[in-house]
Amino acid sequence: MLEAFGISDPGCVRPNNEDYFISDSDSGIFILADGMGGANAGEFASRLSAETLYRYLLDHGTKNGASAPGVDSVLERGFMETNWAVRQAASTDPNLHGMGTTLLAVQEAGAGSVHISSVGDSRAYMFSGGKLALLTQDQTWVAEVGARLGLSEDLLKNHPMRHVLTMAVGSTDQLRVFSVDAEVRPGDQILLCSDGLHGVLSENILQDTLNSEKTLPDKCHYLVEAAKNNGGPDNVTVVLIQLV
Repeated sequence: MLEAFGISDPGCVRPNNEDYFISDSDSGIFILADGMGGANAGEFASRLSAETLYRYLLDHGTKNGASAPGVDSVLERGFMETNWAVRQAASTDPNLHGMGTTLLAVQEAGAGSVHISSVGDSRAYMFSGGKLALLTQDQTWVAEVGARLGLSEDLLKNHPMRHVLTMAVGSTDQLRVFSVDAEVRPGDQILLCSDGLHGVLSENILQDTLNSEKTLPDKCHYLVEAAKNNGGPDNVTVVLIQLV
């Protein structure tokens, strides 16, 4: 059984919150989206994408064998349907033109197994055996272009294009989805977060927090406050899942 807790905060700089999440332990579905776009378009994109994917997964089954691993999984097909919905909405309303969002989802696939898919730079980490490991891959200029150019890690951390996404839901018809399957043992934790968290706090802080004796809600609140104490330049969203 999976237990979970999630929290989202606008941070210390931005007046609105373009992050959105859904956490449904009963259905084994956990979704996080970080929207972008002018006016309220980012908020609209993140909510539309999360709710569209959530409904798709509910309608097509999740953890009872209906979702098989691989490129043709229910989860990946849900991402494609979601991308279509966001692009359709943008094409019919000039105020939503150019909107997009990251999208990250964890889907329980049976006892001790989860599917994870992502677009953009919202991240999923696994905490197991006292160690933190990144499960997803950032689809950003820094990760996909800058690193290949041989730029140093310090330079990449401060590069003016460090926040530029190479892929987002709503940005293109040809969506490129990163997917991975993961085994989860009792006590393991999966952390989902927007870049308002992982872009501000070190992985050592994330690991130490998940390794503490705090409850799931206390860990989430602690991480959000730590990001805000470090300036909170972006919206901060955290969803923490644990197998019990």
